[in-house]
Amino acid sequence: MKPRIDFIIAGAQKAGTTALFDYLGDHPQVGLSDVKEVHFFDDEGQDWSAPDYGAYHAHFDLAAEGRMWGEATPIYLYWKDSLARIRAYNPAIRLIVLLRDPVARAFSHWKMEFARGAETHPFDWCVRAGRQRLFDAEPWGFHREFSYVERGFYGAQIEHLLSLYPADQLLVLRAEDLEAAPDPVLARVSAFLGIPAPQPVAPRRVHVGRDIAYPSSLTQADEALLRRLYAQDMARLKALTGISYP
Repeated sequence: MKPRIDFIIAGAQKAGTTALFDYLGDHPQVGLSDVKEVHFFDDEGQDWSAPDYGAYHAHFDLAAEGRMWGEATPIYLYWKDSLARIRAYNPAIRLIVLLRDPVARAFSHWKMEFARGAETHPFDWCVRAGRQRLFDAEPWGFHREFSYVERGFYGAQIEHLLSLYPADQLLVLRAEDLEAAPDPVLARVSAFLGIPAPQPVAPRRVHVGRDIAYPSSLTQADEALLRRLYAQDMARLKALTGISYP
């Protein structure tokens, strides 16, 4: 099997991956999956001793020539074994990772899960006692919905990624930069993918959530707790990428 997918936007959730996917969808030399999140490499129902890459490729119109093909499934950065499964599929694949202030990301993640009914607890409980729920899950220590705190340990996740891939196959960006000035960010993405820079774009909203009444706000106590939890990991992130958050 000859790998055909050239790049993946692998994370992080609630960090502008939808906006970047949409921007790239307008590029004439980029081809994307038929859905934004394919969720192939995090599929625990797949037989990973003999994965069905045909089912994966069915999400792409690979008959179209002359394009860079990619997808965006932001759980891949966080989900156990996804990155190793991607490497087994295509060791030369390029990975794009968008990061966002981990405290803002955690609260945005909670709002999304609350709005869709997956979460019923207040945010302050979720980032304290609620973290125990990850250790009652399968695989142990990982959870798709309730991983508000854990997905923000970017330093550990990037370190794991770089243990599997050479640094020149990874592009790490800030969601805040994509929102404030998309054109230079998209120029970096194009250079990374080896395609011409796009024409100037009309800015898209990067963080779009449902406008409903939420039972929690991000309090000073919540933020202080999360900053303490993330402090050591943020130092690791800065050493690896030069990116830092307060």
